[in-house]
Amino acid sequence: MLYAGLGRIAGISGLLNQAIEQRGDRGWRIAFLLSLMLGSALWFAFGVGVPAPRDDFPLGWLIASGLLVGFGTRLGNGCTSGHGVCGLARLSRRSLAAVLVFIASGMATVYALRHLAGGIA
Repeated sequence: MLYAGLGRIAGISGLLNQAIEQRGDRGWRIAFLLSLMLGSALWFAFGVGVPAPRDDFPLGWLIASGLLVGFGTRLGNGCTSGHGVCGLARLSRRSLAAVLVFIASGMATVYALRHLAGGIA
């Protein structure tokens, strides 16, 4: 809908980055990001399909994971959903390469955790 209405691609990491760095027209970017948060808050408030949170993850691992995801997003010029949904829809070769790397990395991680590290809970 964003592409149809404004001719813009909804790559969330790019929208957030441009809104923070104050590049271009920030108004619609901030409105789009706020509407995502509001929609999520309403979904959560009505209890529709909300999974039970897990409290057994160490806080340090969560923080490190978030920082690594942010670093990877910046390094890869977009997040996984941006490349997978928006990039592939535009037939971007860079996004295809990124998605293939994401999939291969995920497969290697699952294999390592299940077979080399003794499994995951």
